[in-house]
Amino acid sequence: MKARGRCWKFGDNIPTDQIVRADRVLLSMQDMAKHVLENLNPDFARSVKPGDILVAGKHFGQSSGRAVAPKAIQATGVGAVVVEYASRLFYRNCFEIGLPILECAGITNFVHDGDILSVDMTDGRIHNETTQQTVYANPVDPFLMDMLRAGGIIPMAAKLAGED
Repeated sequence: MKARGRCWKFGDNIPTDQIVRADRVLLSMQDMAKHVLENLNPDFARSVKPGDILVAGKHFGQSSGRAVAPKAIQATGVGAVVVEYASRLFYRNCFEIGLPILECAGITNFVHDGDILSVDMTDGRIHNETTQQTVYANPVDPFLMDMLRAGGIIPMAAKLAGED
């Protein structure tokens, strides 16, 4: 499972309320995606391309635990999220909907906004094609990787129940 694209770099302590503002959560997912992270970088939702990589610092997705936040990120077409550290609820919500996420200490020192990154979820490799440097993220639990490969918890449950 791989992603390759432009790096969109954000900082530390980004709550779900900054990912999707409260006044946007009742929009359709397509409309909500047009406003993801708009207060932190208005160009993100307008310019993100399928496969691009969202990189952020510590405590990404903290606070309300709004489950719609990872869904809105996924709706932008982001291929993977790589953070120094995500809130536990946000981290699990990503896997449950099939949005690849890795935690990688020091990732914000390794990339610049606009770098081209390749991310391999299987081995946790993050290659910065702009600088030709590679780092490795914390390994993902095999059960969560199975969930990600299935496309999320609902497709995984259907597969386990023999309904696929």
